[in-house]
Amino acid sequence: MIRRNIPTLGVLVLLLSACTKAEEAPKPVEKPAATYHVYVTNEGSNNVSVIDPTTNEVTATVNVGKRPRGVHGSPDGKTLYIALSGSVASPPGSDESKKPPADRNADGIGSMDIAQNKMVKIMSGGQDPEEFSLSLDGTLMYVSNEETSTTSIIEIATSTILGTVKVGDEPEGVTTSPDGKFVWVTSEDTGTVAVIDTATRKVVKTIKIGSRPRKVAFLPDGSKAYVTRENDGKVSIVDTAKLVVTGEIELGKSADMIKPMGAVVSRDGAKLYVSTGRGKKVFVVDTATNKIDTSIEVGDRPWGIDLSPDGKFLYTANGPSNDVSVVDLSTGTVIKKIAVGDRPWGLTVVAH
Repeated sequence: MIRRNIPTLGVLVLLLSACTKAEEAPKPVEKPAATYHVYVTNEGSNNVSVIDPTTNEVTATVNVGKRPRGVHGSPDGKTLYIALSGSVASPPGSDESKKPPADRNADGIGSMDIAQNKMVKIMSGGQDPEEFSLSLDGTLMYVSNEETSTTSIIEIATSTILGTVKVGDEPEGVTTSPDGKFVWVTSEDTGTVAVIDTATRKVVKTIKIGSRPRKVAFLPDGSKAYVTRENDGKVSIVDTAKLVVTGEIELGKSADMIKPMGAVVSRDGAKLYVSTGRGKKVFVVDTATNKIDTSIEVGDRPWGIDLSPDGKFLYTANGPSNDVSVVDLSTGTVIKKIAVGDRPWGLTVVAH
C-alpha cells in the first residue's frame, strides 16, 4: 500500500509547487496614466497630432482648419487654442504679388476641447494669425497678425476682438511676461520687439533687436528676456526693467546654417533651450553665465519646442521630416522620433 501511494504523493507535491510558483509569478507592470500630453500643429495637413508621453505614440489626430501654426493650452489645461490662417504659405524672399488669393474665411483661432480631442469653435483672430499668447488668467489672447503688422486682443469668453495694436512689420512671436503686465511681440521684417502694456493696450517701448527676431522667452522671475534672432545666429539678452539689450549669445555663424527659432526656459530658470531650424540642433544655455553648455542634434529643421512639466524631457517639431523628437535631458540624447502630420510647426505641452 505504501509503495503504491508514493507516486500519488509525488504528483501532489509537484502540483502544489506549480500552484505556488504560479501565484508568485510577477504581474505585468501597468504604466501610469499620462499627466500631460504633447500637441503638435501640422501646417501642411491642417491637423493637430496628440502624443501620449508614456508611450511616445500619437493617440489622436484632429482636423482643425487651414495652416495651423501657433498653439497653446489654457491655464486650466482644458482647452487647446490653435492659430489658423487662410493665407498661402510662402518662404522668405518669395514674390508676394504672385501668391494665390488668401481665404480670409479660414483665418481664426481654433478652440479644441482637450478631454474629447474635438474642435469646439473658431474665433476671429484678425487677419493671418500666426502666433499668440494668453493673459495669466486665460481670459484674453494676444495674437500676431503677420500681414497687417498688428496684434489683436481677443476676449475669449465672447470671441470678440477688443482692439488692435500697431507693431512692427511681419509680427510673429508673442509672449506674456511672467507678471502679466506686458506682452512682447517680435517683428521679423523690422528686427524689433514691441512691448505692449496690458493695462493701457499701448506700445510702451520698441526695442531694436537684430535680424529676424522670432521668439521671446523670459526667466521665471521676469528679470531677463531672451530673443532669438534667426538670421544672425544669435540670441539677444534684454533687461526687462530697463527695456534695453544688455548682451547676446552667439550660437553659430550664418554659414553654419544655425537659425535660432523657438526658445523655452526651464522652470527653475537655470537653462535656456533654443531650436535652430536648418541647424538641426537644440542649444542648451546656462542662464547664470549666458554661456552654451552643449548642443543636441534633434532632426531636420526643428522649430516648435517645449519641455515636460518635470523638466526631464524636451520635444521638438521637425518640419521637413514630419516628426517630433523626444530628448532625454539627463543624457542629452534623442530617445525617439515620432511620426506626425505634414510639416509640423508648433508644439506645446499641456498638463492636466
